[in-house]
Amino acid sequence: MDSVKFKLTIAYDGAGYEGWQVQKTGTGVQEKVEDALAKLFPCRPRVHSSSRTDTGVHALGMVAHFEAPRTEARMPPDKLALALNAWLPEDIRVTAAARARKSFHARFDARGKQYRYAVWNHAAMNPLLRRNAWHVPRRLDFPAMRAAAKSFVGRHDFQSFAANPGYKKQTTVRSLTRCEVKRSGPQFTFVIEGDGFLYKMCRGIVGTLVQVGLGKFPAAEVQSMLVEADRRVAGMTAPAHGLVLWRVFYGRGPGTKPQNPGKAPPSKSP
Repeated sequence: MDSVKFKLTIAYDGAGYEGWQVQKTGTGVQEKVEDALAKLFPCRPRVHSSSRTDTGVHALGMVAHFEAPRTEARMPPDKLALALNAWLPEDIRVTAAARARKSFHARFDARGKQYRYAVWNHAAMNPLLRRNAWHVPRRLDFPAMRAAAKSFVGRHDFQSFAANPGYKKQTTVRSLTRCEVKRSGPQFTFVIEGDGFLYKMCRGIVGTLVQVGLGKFPAAEVQSMLVEADRRVAGMTAPAHGLVLWRVFYGRGPGTKPQNPGKAPPSKSP
């Protein structure tokens, strides 16, 4: 079949969805995107994503691709994004669309991802952030969390910070190129970049760092948690609603040629 491949960048509020993937029970974001595509393409394209976010997790820079016969793919990419958004619910938006090379695969070509997690650290929750930030009312020790975050950078076994996915993983070793904590008044932002992530790994890291900030663990203990590779020795799993898949990296690796959610990607995807 003579086909055309398209690359989409998708943002969504995950509060009303059972994650990205099509579900047997409940609704996944993927289902809504495929339903919108079916309105425009008689072939009803299947969407392939760069990631699978969990229930309640959000995205700003999810990357996905689909193929359609050339006879159906006559709409310019900028018009495609507008047309899809006309059929999508308000909590899902295609922020960019582009033609991709035939060999491009949103998942297998990805070299890394960046996740961000928001915490509101004040006695009173900011009501404007209640759906996308974790409310931690007790004062957090910012220097301790920053010190602990540095221990996660590098290649480690992250078993202590991941949940059981229900099947055996070939390896639980991953590489993080960035793990830092930023602060702006009462809002803390945890930025985590790496070549891959285990099930609920980001949330396990953030939950542990917050408990370091609350004085439950000393910052230096993160090193021994990594070595033990046992989920029982690390901190809690942070709630889903504070986590955002911020961007996906293509090209040479994390930190190079990021997919910018605010700009249309080049027509020839890396």
